[in-house]
Amino acid sequence: MKLLAGRPGWTVTADVIVIGSGVAGLTTALNLRSSNLSVLLVTKAKIDEGSTKWAQGGIAAALGPGDTPDQHKKDTLIAGAGLCDGEAVNVLVTEGPEAVRKLIARGAVFDKSETGEIALTREGGHLRNRILHAGGDATGAEVSRALLAAVNGDSGIEVIENALAIDILQSDAGAVCGVTLHVIGAGSRDGVGRALARAVVIATGGLGQVYAQTTNPSVSTGDGVALALRAGAEIADVEFIQFHPTVLWRDDSLSGQQPLISEAVRGEGAVLVNDKGVRFMKDKHPQGDLAPRDIVAIEIFKQMKESNSPHVWLDTTKVKDFAERFPTIFASCIENGIDPRKQMIPVSPASHYSSGGVKVDLAGRTSIPGLYACGETACTGAHGANRLASNSLLEGLVFGTRISADITANIAEQSVPSEKNSTEFLLDPAIKMTLQLAMSQGAGVMRSAQSLGETLTTLKQLSTHTSDKPCIEAWEVSNLYLLATAIAQAALKREETRGSHWRSDFPESSNEWVKRIVQSYDNDGIWLSKLDEVKK
Repeated sequence: MKLLAGRPGWTVTADVIVIGSGVAGLTTALNLRSSNLSVLLVTKAKIDEGSTKWAQGGIAAALGPGDTPDQHKKDTLIAGAGLCDGEAVNVLVTEGPEAVRKLIARGAVFDKSETGEIALTREGGHLRNRILHAGGDATGAEVSRALLAAVNGDSGIEVIENALAIDILQSDAGAVCGVTLHVIGAGSRDGVGRALARAVVIATGGLGQVYAQTTNPSVSTGDGVALALRAGAEIADVEFIQFHPTVLWRDDSLSGQQPLISEAVRGEGAVLVNDKGVRFMKDKHPQGDLAPRDIVAIEIFKQMKESNSPHVWLDTTKVKDFAERFPTIFASCIENGIDPRKQMIPVSPASHYSSGGVKVDLAGRTSIPGLYACGETACTGAHGANRLASNSLLEGLVFGTRISADITANIAEQSVPSEKNSTEFLLDPAIKMTLQLAMSQGAGVMRSAQSLGETLTTLKQLSTHTSDKPCIEAWEVSNLYLLATAIAQAALKREETRGSHWRSDFPESSNEWVKRIVQSYDNDGIWLSKLDEVKK
């Protein structure tokens, strides 16, 4: 199965292709260069426009006095609601501190305390102060800056910007041998071409644009997961979509990327209140306003439903030095007519992070030889049913390092792309808003068999709206369709409430569902699914 596209008009080669320029992709590329492998770094927009730079939260690592990887592991397992892969969590928390130190050695500058030590703060679900921040609420931007500076200084990394990866190239035996790309812009590599390599790493970030409101940038259309799916790779845990509980509400009619209000603001003393001014999280969880994100998001959803209001309120008026501590958030609020030092901020949940993705092992290997996945595109199992705050940037650092080591040790010779014909499809870009609304209404914060059934019916109807005109918008909406179908199917199959998956018709967790739902898509367009045991 592949997307309808024109014939490649140019060819480029490298040892390894890395698709994506966030923390996962950049870390992988830099570590591959340590082994003297040539890297082609492909990015959909400009090299600094991915999700990493938008991360207001920080990086979680056991670096503080008295903190240990084991304590970090316990917090991660609790947030993951029984579905974390124990070995993956061990890797994350034990290799995390060194990965952060290496990032600092590469030039990343984190906020310091009055004593000159790195300032460690707390976020939802953490029982210790272990979050590193940069520029208050601009951690992602600083991480991106430091990694990009290193990439730009390396002549062994060729960067192709404004390029959408369309499909994986595979040999007759099924091994990966490159990708087809579409480059936007004039020049020798304008239009569709092919990039050949001995290994491919997908690090394309999130899929937030599958919903009507999201914290993700417009480029986050889940291209990497869809790319892997069409090649026959397995995906897992895609029903676990984390909705960030505190996103600045502006108007229900506004779609796309919305301003995020980091939970670090609650870590500094902000509290959630309903229309009656009641602090509703106070008695809902031992950690109150700093409960894990899924708990906070669902309580906000319930408060909104009870009051028939499109949002609740975040009272930030007692946060000390708000403008200095959270300059990015402050500017966003002011831009939207709110002074958080004097006024409460209207907030509501929006899609934020996918705990699932392309199923990988501890070396980042997918079920297809030569194909790797890293960061939010991947499902390592470390997040389980709900990602612990600030573990995402850490995952990109840790597993990007592991992937580069595995490629260095096991990289195959260049294989020849197959000439076999494959089924092609392409959907009409006009279906995008209908798809996003169907997902938000039926497969959002709260789900049921009825809502998911209605969503799947809508998606099936949308699948008939085909197009014969290849373009970026058509490729993106075709990717969104595959992801929406996978999410809704898995959410319907999982008849329980767990982590960031909430079913109104199955409100309790069940021991029968301590399993991972794994899906794949065969060459005939048939969806396959199975249940995998969770490794404790």
